[in-house]
Amino acid sequence: MHTVNFKNFSMSADRDLPADIFQIVTGSSEPIYRQMVEQLRRQILGGQIRAGDAMPSVREVASQLGVNPMTVSKAYSLLESDGWLTRRRGMGMVVAEPAEEFDQAENRLELIRPSLERVVLESQQLKLAPSAVIKMLKELMSS
Repeated sequence: MHTVNFKNFSMSADRDLPADIFQIVTGSSEPIYRQMVEQLRRQILGGQIRAGDAMPSVREVASQLGVNPMTVSKAYSLLESDGWLTRRRGMGMVVAEPAEEFDQAENRLELIRPSLERVVLESQQLKLAPSAVIKMLKELMSS
């Protein structure tokens, strides 16, 4: 699993993002490109990545993660078509301004719905009591 260290970033606008901004779970049923798309959306909406920040090249990310460059390219293309990334002449891909609809917390909350749905399904399959799952979630959120 790869992690990102945001404390090393300068606070100026238009940063060059490092190639290790994504955390890939290799055993996940979710495709790698989809993991990348969802992670970048969350990082933008959470304020860790800002409009104008330059994305690392497809080649850099693919090398860092040990994945096929076409996988990274697919993620970037989806993010571009959805308006999250834009091409800047001579700079490659940069983070676009987020849509206003995601400024509200309730809309950002919708981004974690797929993850929570997976937790619900897995807890039902394991026949876990909802109260125990909620307790664990609260503990994880507090730590």
